[in-house]
Amino acid sequence: MNILVVSAHPDDEIIGMGGTLKKLSKKHNISVLFLAEGITARKKSGHVNVPNYEVDNIEKKKMQREIEWRNNNAIRALKLVGVKNTKFLNYPDNELDTMPFLKIVKSVEKEICRIKPKIIFTHHYNDLNVDHRLAFESTITASRPLEGSPVNSIFSFESISSTDWKLPYSFKPNVFVDISNELKSKIHALSEYKKEMRKFPHPRSKDTIEAVAKRWGSLYGFHAAEAFELVMSRIKNFNNSLFS
Repeated sequence: MNILVVSAHPDDEIIGMGGTLKKLSKKHNISVLFLAEGITARKKSGHVNVPNYEVDNIEKKKMQREIEWRNNNAIRALKLVGVKNTKFLNYPDNELDTMPFLKIVKSVEKEICRIKPKIIFTHHYNDLNVDHRLAFESTITASRPLEGSPVNSIFSFESISSTDWKLPYSFKPNVFVDISNELKSKIHALSEYKKEMRKFPHPRSKDTIEAVAKRWGSLYGFHAAEAFELVMSRIKNFNNSLFS
């Protein structure tokens, strides 16, 4: 089965569903589409944020090198969870709302036409990060359930330090994937994004990500789990579980 992940930035895919990617990659063909580059919103090189908007040409060149470095990190991280197919659009970070929405939709449509996925995973609609919200909106628009569409189901994942910071919190998962055996692989993959990870008690820390997985797991009879909200599902025939 072909599966498409529409991720706003490199690292969101592992944070949101790294364990599930590891599980699904054993039997399915997974492609990841990255919309934005995840660097330039900081407005300074060195992976630090500054309260300025304008950026000089020297900093732009430095950040361009960081974009390339982060994309390579993504390739290595995804390889650790069994995913080889990636595409980077490198749209401006945290500025997808400044682009024509149709351009983003067409970018996702193009991947759907090329890959013909039955399943799509993307961000949650109620997220603090504007790029995450537009990843969801463009995915829903591009995969609207017309006759002949290859897409049968769409799932949303949470992005720790973003979905949980959008108040009021409204992530309401109804699908829980056992990643008891894949949690170590997820954490290992996240180590490729060492510049994006933080120290505890920041939500985007190894300790917190493990704790969240164990919490979701404990609520549903697993040692560790990742949670998803099923957004849309069209069923023609009942088959074996996707995640079994």
